[in-house]
Amino acid sequence: MRRIAGILLGLGAMLALGAMTGGMETSLLAQSGGGATKTAVSVEAPRDVELTTYPEDEFWRAAEPILAERDTWGKTVPGFKTTIYSRWTKSNLYFLFVCPYEQLHLKENPTTTVETNELWKWDVAEAFIGWNFQDINRYKEFEISPQGEWIDLDINHLHPLPEGGWKWNSGFRTAARIDSAKKVWYGAMKIPLAAIDKRSAAAGTRFRINFYRSQGPPGKLKKIAWQATMSDSFHVPSKFGVLQLVANIPISKGTNKQMR
Repeated sequence: MRRIAGILLGLGAMLALGAMTGGMETSLLAQSGGGATKTAVSVEAPRDVELTTYPEDEFWRAAEPILAERDTWGKTVPGFKTTIYSRWTKSNLYFLFVCPYEQLHLKENPTTTVETNELWKWDVAEAFIGWNFQDINRYKEFEISPQGEWIDLDINHLHPLPEGGWKWNSGFRTAARIDSAKKVWYGAMKIPLAAIDKRSAAAGTRFRINFYRSQGPPGKLKKIAWQATMSDSFHVPSKFGVLQLVANIPISKGTNKQMR
């Protein structure tokens, strides 16, 4: 509770300090049809780490959970509540998706050494990240499958880039695993911040963002969104929320568990 309260106090202070620019960003989002926006936080990490897919690890336990449990129309999808964790450093932005499932829909003969175009035809977790509050139709798309396949795309929503932008390469890293006993799969991303934004990462930096999942075979497909797009499509940038980078609030030594 002490850490959560500290993060909230820190977030409040940064929002106050960023009132001028933050107010402009919120206004622009409202003008674009987004209305009131929801804010999630990414908690600073002291150093970069190798990816881990265990939410109980110390790296992820310091993050504040982000919950996605509704479809793109805002209707609750029972049994598929997805939890997302986020950390950041000066160099990278990290996400961990915890994804309950009923039946996996996986691509045959998966490869993790090169990206898989049209990966969205199978089960995936996705992060859409925008850096430009003046041009909300430009953003990056990152996807990971339960088998560790991946794709990253440079999106221009109004004027699509050649081949949909999938040949753009961010250099992001992924890790995934499936716990078939618990019927949960886990997908982690490590995204170079320089591939998203020219600004130097700092507490108070804000991104436009939405998180999604496609889950299940045709006929049983579930679409899950953090922020409802009010459309069958995930690509509605006016409905994105905000991800704010916040400073790490150290946990007292007595409350820490050992890392796996």
